[in-house]
This record gives sequence, C-alpha cells and structure tokens, in this order.
Amino acid sequence: MTVRHKVRLQMLPLAEYIGVNRADPIRLYGWPVVGPLYRARVELCLGELRGGDRVLEVGFGTGVTFSNLSRLYRGIFGLDLTASVDDVAALWGSKGIQTHLTNGNVTQMPYPDEFFDAVLLISILEHLRPAELKAAFLEIRRVLKPGGQLVYGVPVERPLMVMAFRVMGYDIREHHFSTEREVAVAAREVLGERRLTVMRGGLGLLGPIYEVGSFEKTPAFGTVEAAVPRPIR
Repeated sequence: MTVRHKVRLQMLPLAEYIGVNRADPIRLYGWPVVGPLYRARVELCLGELRGGDRVLEVGFGTGVTFSNLSRLYRGIFGLDLTASVDDVAALWGSKGIQTHLTNGNVTQMPYPDEFFDAVLLISILEHLRPAELKAAFLEIRRVLKPGGQLVYGVPVERPLMVMAFRVMGYDIREHHFSTEREVAVAAREVLGERRLTVMRGGLGLLGPIYEVGSFEKTPAFGTVEAAVPRPIR
C-alpha cells in the first residue's frame, strides 16, 4: 500500500472555477471554518496517491485537484455526470494542464481494461445507492492496472453533520444514499486489501467527519464479473 504524504491543495482563485452548478461545493472552500474542512478532505485523499502514468478522477467537478494531480501523473482523465467538460478542460488548458474529460457514470465507464494507475473519487460514492456500489467497484477494478490504487473519500454521517449541512441549505438526505460503512464493505469485497483513515473536525472535538479509503488492486484477489472492454474516447 502507498505511504501517506502531507499535501497542501494547490488552488486557483475561487472566482476562476467554472463548469459546474451551485450544487458543487467549490463555493464553500472560501468560507471560514467550513472551507478548511473541505480542503482538508481533499488533501487527505491526495496524500494517499503515489503517482504514475495515468489517473482517473470520477466526479472531478471544477477540477480542483488537477494542479496537484499534474505533479503526480503524466495523464489526467476525468469522468463526471454533469460538469461542462469543455469549459473545465479549457480552464486547465489555459494553465498548462492538459486533461481528458468526459461525461459519464462510474458504473459503466468508457475506458479499456487495466488503463489507470489510480482512480480517485472524492465525495462521490455516498451518492450511489448501496445496490450500485458493487457495480461501481467492479468497474473501478476493471480499469485499474494490477497493483493500481483506488482512493476514495466519503463523509461520516452523524446527526451534527446533518444539522450543519441543513444550516448551509443542503439536505443530505436528498443526496446521500450510502454510508461510509457500506462503501468500505463493498470496496473490500471487490478489492480486498485496504487502509481506512478518519478525519476529525473541530480540533477533534466533533469526532469523525470524513473517511478516506486506500485500496490496491491485487491480481490474486477477486474477479471482474462480466467486464467488457470499452474504447477510450
């Protein structure tokens, strides 16, 4: 497994981020108290990555991770349900970072088998229903090279967090369908080896608020069910 590194998120001025609707949390990154927590969860995920040739971020949104990823990988690929791929790609291209972005779903990805060194998902898997998680992880396993990494982050749902999001005008119940435990169980079933890291909020006084999973595709563990190779776009 990878060794965790301390990472600082390299961000553009918030006004420059484009290509998403108001449901994207990028607007919260500049808020006091909340903003540092949003950045910290991303940094915790990035700290698990060890670099390589190609990385796929599922749910890339504005591409807030792309500056960091460009220092670790030669090719940055992104898959997102709703982001404007042309706008986001143009923004990062103007910064000298070339990307390969497309719209699509993690449960049926348009990439060949064993194509990526790493797949990254930050606050994405909780939006899947429990019955969809295994399909998502099977697809992730399919596109990972042997020994490749899966790194994901999901919120630890607690009553205080639910209330805090309601204060911000965001009803978690309308968007979050799987818990961190359900995500970890499904990932372990498909990928086996794992490390889970918990982030605590409010100087540790609020308890666990975010969980990061770091998994490795072990060739001897599991099989990819009904995987059909798909061409790269």
